[in-house]
Amino acid sequence: MGLYDQCWECFHFATLELVRSSPIKQRLVCAYRRHLASLQESDIPSEARECYAQVMRAMCGVAPLRGEDAVTASVRKMSNQEADDCAAQIVEIFGMMCKTHHNVARSSSVVQLHSVERNAEEFDPPALAASN
Repeated sequence: MGLYDQCWECFHFATLELVRSSPIKQRLVCAYRRHLASLQESDIPSEARECYAQVMRAMCGVAPLRGEDAVTASVRKMSNQEADDCAAQIVEIFGMMCKTHHNVARSSSVVQLHSVERNAEEFDPPALAASN
């Protein structure tokens, strides 16, 4: 499995984590810890890196209190709207990756219907003979 596929898979599972029925802040922390924490910015496709950097700043930007980590502190300080927005950005990144993956797969699946090397005689119409 390539780096892009691993990254895509992480965002796929993070997105699935975000649609569970638990509270949004809990889903956000779980999506990060279980699926996104291992990713580096360089792992992310270039078209999604800035959005990913914004998510990481939001998810890890608050200094933790004793006994918690930066993700727990950051999400705890978010409003529900900010948590919703952060979750939406994760889904947007996954969408960008799906679109890129689709375009790459589509452009690499060219089917050649006939040979490009053909003799000129093959294109001459057959001679018609009149019979009387």
